[in-house]
Amino acid sequence: MGATWGEKFKVTLFGESHGAAIGVVIDGLPAGFKPDLTKVDAMMARRSAKGREKLATARREGDEYEIVSGYFDGACTGTPLCAVIRNKDTHSPDYERMRFLMRPGHSDWGYFVKEKGFNDYRGGGHSSGRLTAPLVFAGALAMQLLEEKGIKIGAHIAEIAGEEDERFDPVCPQIEQILPCGTLSEKAWERMRAKVLAAAERGDSVGGVIECAVTGVPAGAGDPFFDSVESKIAHMLFSVPAVKGVQFGKGYALARMRGSEANDPFRMSEGKVVTSTNNNGGILGGIATGMPILFDAAIKPTSSIFLEQDTVDVREMKEAKLQVKGRHDPCIAVRAAVVIEAAAAIALSDILM
Repeated sequence: MGATWGEKFKVTLFGESHGAAIGVVIDGLPAGFKPDLTKVDAMMARRSAKGREKLATARREGDEYEIVSGYFDGACTGTPLCAVIRNKDTHSPDYERMRFLMRPGHSDWGYFVKEKGFNDYRGGGHSSGRLTAPLVFAGALAMQLLEEKGIKIGAHIAEIAGEEDERFDPVCPQIEQILPCGTLSEKAWERMRAKVLAAAERGDSVGGVIECAVTGVPAGAGDPFFDSVESKIAHMLFSVPAVKGVQFGKGYALARMRGSEANDPFRMSEGKVVTSTNNNGGILGGIATGMPILFDAAIKPTSSIFLEQDTVDVREMKEAKLQVKGRHDPCIAVRAAVVIEAAAAIALSDILM
């Protein structure tokens, strides 16, 4: 099983949702790099949705990390950095009765076949969204490396259950205007919040869309075909368990446009080549144009819902009914923006190092 991604900025994830710990090994951090751990803490707190108890899982993990190698006296040593996050609030018995009942929407069946029944089924094991905690840790460090190059990344909740937020200005995205709630508009957030709470009340879940913007990426970054900027970013985005769709710029809407509408006209601004519009999301031919990189990530509804569902008992190989127990988010998108930012930062660090 491959658990390592990247060529120049390598990230290896390890651990399971209900194991003793999860963590990450990062290879490629430059010697002498001094990360601001308060910024890391802030990103970890966003992922754990502190302050949004009714909208997130009742599982309360502090996501406190311990750096066990590659870091000394406040700076990276240049050797692989390893961080460990202990799992402290697991209710593993919740999953015992579901061991042989394949949860719809989850990877249970695939892992059961792949690992010949030896997979850790508790909470999704290695494929759990719990593994986004070490991913965010790695992304928080990557983001600080990018900031040294003048690159900024910001993501907001663009949609939940059909309720839409304002969109970024594609030419000059207002990253600094993202509110603590995760949207650009507080009214949009209140509408989204109501939909999430209503779904939770019914024992159901809802999905959403995260819009992400990256500014400061220099023109010429990336390579065509297999290592295009889209390829790298999309690879990382689809490593986030709940992501089921990605589009850059106008994405699918481009298929309904004429070339005269879709093309981004070039012009000069203060001695720099820019485009008047940004329908293509700052990437052409797989290479950055110097304009903001814009993309959407579609987040599916949480698979673990409390309504009764049809499934199969693989021990007896017969159809069965399942009502999931445990603690689960009614909407993953509520705390997904920071994960998408982290994924983008890791991808761009690998491209630009």
